[in-house]
Amino acid sequence: MARIHGHVHGIMEMLEKGRPYSEIVQQITAVKSGLDSAVQVIVDDLVEDCVAKDNTRHEVAQSALELRQVFARTH
Repeated sequence: MARIHGHVHGIMEMLEKGRPYSEIVQQITAVKSGLDSAVQVIVDDLVEDCVAKDNTRHEVAQSALELRQVFARTH
């Protein structure tokens, strides 16, 4: 997340300095990739947590439903 923060800060500076859009888009792409990776880590952690805690079928289903709702709102 610190790396993503750094990229976002860099994008703001690039915009202020009038850097070429191609460079700005490249940094935005890096942020998007970093966020996608962060989502994957969170999802993986949730799955591992459900398995490790031997959650009930209802708890696993509830977690899956929450993830689907989040993804539906963002895509």
